[in-house]
Amino acid sequence: MSDEILAFVEGKVGRLRLNRPKAIHALNEPMCRAMMDALVDWHSGPDVELVLLDHAEGRGFCAGGDVRAVAESGKKDGVAARSFFRTEYQLNHLLFAYAKTVVSFLDGIVMGGGVGIGLPAKYRVATERTIFAMPEATIGLFPDVGGGWYLSRLPGRLGQYLALTAARLNGADAHAIGLATHYIPSDALEDVKAKLVADPRNAEAILDAASAAPPEAPILAQRAEIDRLFAADTLEEILDALGADRGEWAKEVLAGLRTKSPQSCKVALRLLRESARRASFADEMGAEYGLAAHVSMRHDFIEGVRALLVDKDNAPRWEPATPEGVTEATLDTIFSPLPAEEAWQPLRL
Repeated sequence: MSDEILAFVEGKVGRLRLNRPKAIHALNEPMCRAMMDALVDWHSGPDVELVLLDHAEGRGFCAGGDVRAVAESGKKDGVAARSFFRTEYQLNHLLFAYAKTVVSFLDGIVMGGGVGIGLPAKYRVATERTIFAMPEATIGLFPDVGGGWYLSRLPGRLGQYLALTAARLNGADAHAIGLATHYIPSDALEDVKAKLVADPRNAEAILDAASAAPPEAPILAQRAEIDRLFAADTLEEILDALGADRGEWAKEVLAGLRTKSPQSCKVALRLLRESARRASFADEMGAEYGLAAHVSMRHDFIEGVRALLVDKDNAPRWEPATPEGVTEATLDTIFSPLPAEEAWQPLRL
């Protein structure tokens, strides 16, 4: 068991606590395996009735995955990168399909890999400290860990907006659009967890009783503009719509969007179109694994990690540098299925 995951049983509640505070609990493969091992142990039998997923000390729930190590692998043969994605996605699916109720506490930073483990839970608690984002287009990746499934099912064009812009939502936003099921002040969380341990069969009633009315959600004031400006299915049309709008908000969004990887943005838009029609979460994770296997070996991901996380010059040189350069043939290659023997499979219990 990784010491970066604290897995223990308290009463009849299985506790999973992320314990890598210096990295804002970013996930590596041993952490994913440790969580899966615990969940498998608790899956059958009467000892565990409820699972709580939270973080130990630090300012965030989970800032993502260990993409620096993935990018290093992508420079070579990609074997370690594919191993990480395979394991992480098996954990995401295990949480989504888990037979026992899971409660996740989305307190603090929730990005990328944190979304992948937090959103599968039946009950998802946001607080005034929640900062939610899918920032993958900033580093040349795409909204993975089930991002295609979750974002494509948001109202209107919110999913496209979040996938392309890496916009950050607060806890009230996350609750308002259904990413979180409850909004509870952070200073009440420890009392809530204690009550859940004492009475795990009444989780919903305990969470409902502890919930507070969230403040006004800023995202709701932008819904009409988002639905209008992100209505198109192509990146070029979205950029044109933003460029034609005279509002300051549209100008700011356009400026930010032009810094993202054009390849990542086009991959995200196609992913969300396809994900909206997918029948199962397992199918989603299989498709995203194929994408991850391809994208992790391509220039933009390696370059994005270099620019944002390694050299930190914040000046990625995308290839192609323009949306027009990312052709349908390029996308077809990225979305091409893996050979059957390399395809992703869910963990079999």
